[in-house]
Amino acid sequence: MPRTALVTGSSRGIGRAIAERLGADEMNVVVNYRTDRAAAHDAVAKIEASGGRATAVRADVTDPAQLRDLFDAAQRHFDGLDVLVNNVGTARFSPIAEATDEDYDTLFDTNTRATFTALREAANRLRDSGRIVVVSSGTVATTRPGTGLYGAAKAAGDQLVRVLAKELGSRRITVNGVRPGPVRTDGLAELQPESVLERVAAQTPLGRIGEPADIADITAFLAADDSRWITGQIIHAGGGSF
Repeated sequence: MPRTALVTGSSRGIGRAIAERLGADEMNVVVNYRTDRAAAHDAVAKIEASGGRATAVRADVTDPAQLRDLFDAAQRHFDGLDVLVNNVGTARFSPIAEATDEDYDTLFDTNTRATFTALREAANRLRDSGRIVVVSSGTVATTRPGTGLYGAAKAAGDQLVRVLAKELGSRRITVNGVRPGPVRTDGLAELQPESVLERVAAQTPLGRIGEPADIADITAFLAADDSRWITGQIIHAGGGSF
């Protein structure tokens, strides 16, 4: 029987690449979106065109009630849940001295509280031998100026991964994180000009920045049975950039 995966924030970027890759791996996929219904349904269509099964569910994961409803919908549509990929996140960069209370609330609501709530729901809902993967950030492993608040919000998810892996091990549920470096997405393009991305690529051993498919492939491995002996780990996926 095909397993079912819920991928939060999967209408575009890294999340969409992950959803499409899991669909190609013959999983049922729940594509979550907040505002871009057309993009989410396009992702569903691509998964189904490749022979997979998928559905799109709208939910703002920063709202705990909507996040619970998202899990309900996923379980109801495919009669159970085996994999959570917690991908939703938002980034803002500024020196700590210039960060606002609103910056703090936005970053921690989306990157910390939503991750905690999703992991709590997954811990109570996933079938035994399930998989949980949290998309982290390379800023957690660096100390570049301007990344302090965002990195701190993401770091909380890494700690939750390490602890939850120990708590769910008896049920053979693995819990891991993927820590991307810079990845070429619309969101990154909005934050950094192309000249900055070119400099970052030049400093990376592999000579480029990441693509969504790079992260999707690693996530798919962690969501598969082949990764059954890996848990509680944060996989650095930055092409040597950190």
